[in-house]
Amino acid sequence: MTKRSEAKYKIDRRMGQNIWGRPKSPVNRREYGPGQHGQRRKGKLSDFGTQLKAKQKLKGYYGNISEKQFRKYYAEAIRMRGDSSDNLIGLLERRLDAVVYRAKFVPTVFAARQFVNHGHVKVNGRRVNIPSYLVKAGDVVEVKESSRQLVTVLESIGLTERDVPEYFEVDHSKMTAKLTRIPLPTEVPYPVQMEPNLVIEFYSR
Repeated sequence: MTKRSEAKYKIDRRMGQNIWGRPKSPVNRREYGPGQHGQRRKGKLSDFGTQLKAKQKLKGYYGNISEKQFRKYYAEAIRMRGDSSDNLIGLLERRLDAVVYRAKFVPTVFAARQFVNHGHVKVNGRRVNIPSYLVKAGDVVEVKESSRQLVTVLESIGLTERDVPEYFEVDHSKMTAKLTRIPLPTEVPYPVQMEPNLVIEFYSR
């Protein structure tokens, strides 16, 4: 289990953006960074700084996954055929916790990680409790029957702040979700601009 090492809203304030599009994000009220020096005017970022910020933002969006694990996604992305930045986003969107979040079974990606860890999810009828498990196109992800009436699940389904992306088939009456295809970065509903090409450049230095 990857430990959540910092509060999600601290990530928002450090980035200066509401990266999950949550209505309660402190960035909606103040866009400067946290701490006593947060309001200082920031100079122009170097190329390295821009790439680092793009990496931290993408890594933070998917539940602030560990640096070691994130680097593995990069290594896998450049081994695969096609555009490496497209491959990187495809791998991240295939994570089981990301699928559970996209299907709106839980309100946040952090909740999705905990939800999977606690054994509430099945993939193709088999219980999987590894958030980083990579779902393949055509796999059916479902909420375990005994977990379908949990308040968190029912409330999350009713949230209107985000929609289920088109590359998923979701049936909330059966609590099932199927990844129909691997999305392109332009299809992923990020509330802010993500720059996976800069992440690839960061690790390629």
